[in-house]
Amino acid sequence: MKDAKLFLVSAPSGAGKSSLIDAVLARANKYDLPLELSVSYTTRLPRKGESNANEYFFVSKKDFLDKKNSNFFLEFAEVHGNLYGTSVDFVESKLSLGVNLILEIDVQGFRQIDDLSINYESIFILPPSMQSLEERIRNRGDEDRKVIDLRLKNAKDELMHASEYKHIIVNDSFDKAADALFNIIAQNESLNQSNEEEVQQFLAQLLSY
Repeated sequence: MKDAKLFLVSAPSGAGKSSLIDAVLARANKYDLPLELSVSYTTRLPRKGESNANEYFFVSKKDFLDKKNSNFFLEFAEVHGNLYGTSVDFVESKLSLGVNLILEIDVQGFRQIDDLSINYESIFILPPSMQSLEERIRNRGDEDRKVIDLRLKNAKDELMHASEYKHIIVNDSFDKAADALFNIIAQNESLNQSNEEEVQQFLAQLLSY
């Protein structure tokens, strides 16, 4: 097993990122690959079924800002009025134990980490089409047209930064996309071959929608 790494995974809302990560975590457990999902800090309230230190570390806004001012966070961002951040100590302790970490992160957070000297791989998940992305966003149950339009705008804004990531995976086949993500994380480089030119052409098509 190679040295443990931090894997930054980004995608626009509705691209299937969380489902792919869940599949990869299950496969890693099956093959005894030390892999965990990084647990972030947030100021938002727990949702039904969530508990502290599992889905998130839930803290007050004052506590979060105190931590931010003491350089506690590797990266942080404000999303929909709530603050989110990743602890430097949490990441470093897991990596030192040989545990690979997946960090679900938006472009804003990725750019903060990209400015730092830390061992990581970056992965961006693309939807199979803008039409499917729009359909998934609409099917999330929010009937407010303004909210839907804002999510679509934010999705397209994030797609514009996909080329900044080392790896790009098109989620047009869930099983193939899960294979590709697992191979990157397992560092099976010989098994992770993709046509970069085709991916860039596909990305350009998405952005022209």
